[in-house]
Amino acid sequence: MDPITAAALAALAGSIGSEAGRNAWLGLTALVRRPFRRNAALEEAQEEGALAVSSGEVEVAALEGAPADPGHAQALATALHVRAALDGEFRALLDEWWRQTRTQSGGNVQNNIGGTVHGTAVQGRDHSNFTFHMTRTTGADDHRDQDVTGRS
Repeated sequence: MDPITAAALAALAGSIGSEAGRNAWLGLTALVRRPFRRNAALEEAQEEGALAVSSGEVEVAALEGAPADPGHAQALATALHVRAALDGEFRALLDEWWRQTRTQSGGNVQNNIGGTVHGTAVQGRDHSNFTFHMTRTTGADDHRDQDVTGRS
C-alpha cells in the first residue's frame, strides 16, 4: 500500500468544497465507519485494557472540523495505518480507495496572480492546442500582429 500521508489527508480535507474532494472524503468516511474486524488477539488485549485502537472515526471528524490542523491530519494518518495493519479487509479497501482518489484527482492546480496585471492573464490547467492573437507594443514603429501557439 502506498502511504497516505498527513499532508495528503489535510489537502483532501481542505478540498471538500470541490466535487472530487467531497466524493473522496465521503468515500473515506464511509470506509472508516465500516465495522472494525479485529483479530482475536487484539480483541483479547482490548478487553484486558492493555491496548486501545481507534477505528479512525474520531480522527476523521476532528480533521473535517479543522482541516488546517496538522495534528488532526497526523492523528488520522496514524489511525488509518494502525487499523490497516490490524484488519486485512480494511487494508485492501483503504488501498483501493487511495488508488482511486489519486487517479481521480489527477493532481491539483492553484493559480495566483499578485500585483498589478497590465494585459491579459490566462489561468487554468491541461491546456493544449490554443492560439493567442496578440499585438506587440514594444516600440512606436513596431506594431505587428503575432500568432503565438502553445502545445502541451
